[in-house]
Amino acid sequence: MMGATTRGATRGGVRGAKCAAPRALTRFTTARPCSTKVRAVEELNRSVASGQEGLFERPTVLVAEKLGQAGIELLEKFSNVELAYDMSETELLEKIKDSDALIVRSGTQVTKEVFTASKGRLRVVGRAGVGIDNVDVHAATENGCVVVNAPNANTVAAAEHGIALLCSFARNVAQADASMREGKWNRSKLVGVSLVDKTIAIMGFGKVGSEVARRAQGLGMKVIAHDPYAPEDKAKALGVELVDFDEAVARGDFFSLHMPLTPSTDKMFNAEVFKNMKPNAVVINVARGGVIDDKALADALDNNEIAGAALDVFAVEPPPADNPLMGRPNVVLTPHLGASTVEAQEGVAVEVADAVVTALKGEPAPSAINAPMVSSELMKDLMPNAELIHKLGVVATRLGKNIKKVRATYKSVSPDDLDTRLLRANLVKGLVEHTTDAKVNLVNADLIAENRELEIEESKVKGSNSDLVSGVELVTGADPVFPDFLERNNKIAVGGKVKEGKPYLTKLGDFDMDVCLEGSVVICRQEDQPGVVGKVGQILGENSINVNFMTVGRTGPRASALMAIGVDEKPSPEVIQSLKEVEAIKEVIFVDLPGLPL
Repeated sequence: MMGATTRGATRGGVRGAKCAAPRALTRFTTARPCSTKVRAVEELNRSVASGQEGLFERPTVLVAEKLGQAGIELLEKFSNVELAYDMSETELLEKIKDSDALIVRSGTQVTKEVFTASKGRLRVVGRAGVGIDNVDVHAATENGCVVVNAPNANTVAAAEHGIALLCSFARNVAQADASMREGKWNRSKLVGVSLVDKTIAIMGFGKVGSEVARRAQGLGMKVIAHDPYAPEDKAKALGVELVDFDEAVARGDFFSLHMPLTPSTDKMFNAEVFKNMKPNAVVINVARGGVIDDKALADALDNNEIAGAALDVFAVEPPPADNPLMGRPNVVLTPHLGASTVEAQEGVAVEVADAVVTALKGEPAPSAINAPMVSSELMKDLMPNAELIHKLGVVATRLGKNIKKVRATYKSVSPDDLDTRLLRANLVKGLVEHTTDAKVNLVNADLIAENRELEIEESKVKGSNSDLVSGVELVTGADPVFPDFLERNNKIAVGGKVKEGKPYLTKLGDFDMDVCLEGSVVICRQEDQPGVVGKVGQILGENSINVNFMTVGRTGPRASALMAIGVDEKPSPEVIQSLKEVEAIKEVIFVDLPGLPL
């Protein structure tokens, strides 16, 4: 049976007061309009600061799992706090009816049924930690509920644990402890290495990586880093040399991994990478288990290609008994302890409490995972175009690298009234999602763009029909990956529109297209001549790749042309290379276009 305690209620307001419901004090709501709404917000903010909240009802925050005292105290300044730990699903569904916010850790499943049971009252779900696998974010979005987490409070703890693993491996601390517990005295067999003047390569120079760099310098180590998105001035300020991936692999004695797990970093550390490391290299991972190919690492250790590893994270947690890295004398393992300090747990409590209070006030919370900041009616009208611009952004990233500035032009029946925030957020999502595991949404899109030094320039022009948005065009001057796809003015340009509810690519460089942006598409830049289409179809057929559509755009007979082929199966790099070898084909790109999760 749960234990429930209500706190902070002694200063509660008059429950029957009009405009008192906290839902009327936030922009994430569909509450009935009231002329005193703005005044109520101002009065509540002033009363919270002065300790006189008696005029209006305070929101209720349900804390379903143990939270640090500092976080609870912060919540109590703004709300009534109910502590109800170890609830059953039935008890949670009953409690949620009277709650404006819910705070959980990883043990409580916040399902669609929870949002349904709240009947629209639940405004915020706070996850005290980083992962949100236990929260149905889609259901939260559908119900206008903001989901926030606490991604920053663990930074120092994770960095310290990385340094602890570094020192432990270098001086055989774990092995020495195990030996002593067995009654042995193996001094001669446990000789370590000094860290002074060794080179540590920090792979991923974000918040945690920067903290590791500071601490490694304190140990007298030489610090280099690889991160294609890290500002040069930030690295210089910390005395860190930014290098490319191959150089980092070749120079590092120790490798501290801090990159997110994305499609581009999945198994980034593989057999080829390990072969290019020094034989004395040690890999330390407190980031994500999936960035390392476990079998390749085990093989590299067996073949003495590298010296060892120290791992706190795993692709599957806990790792199964047959994991090839278990039980090795040259591998130090810890059970995902990166955030497990008293201070980090208190920090998480404060961070999530602050985010919940911020969202309840109707202010943008930087750690929001989702947040519908526009009306439900406008959201419904814009969603097809949000999916369109998201996919146009994905296409742009396949054509250019190091995109720093994009000009987006929207054609609209009412340009002056068009609210582009949802469109801009999904453009940012399409441009950066392949490089980060962060959730990009209406609340954090502009912040992510700012941190990436990504400039979005928007213009709105009169459209040719009565649609709210009748077309979108993106233009960027990024470094071209495929120069043959550039416009005549050496810009990367992609355009599209929504037809019958589906996104279509209508412009690519100088070519007019008519390609449905769903599933997977192979795009070939070619010279228009007989036989090219047949040869491409033959290569795809020989590799059991089914074609679901094919279209060709050209500048004129026997002139430059562009062919788009929809495929049901993903072509291998070898198939793409075979297509490139077809006479008259200048370049080939493959674009995988996932759906846009709401």
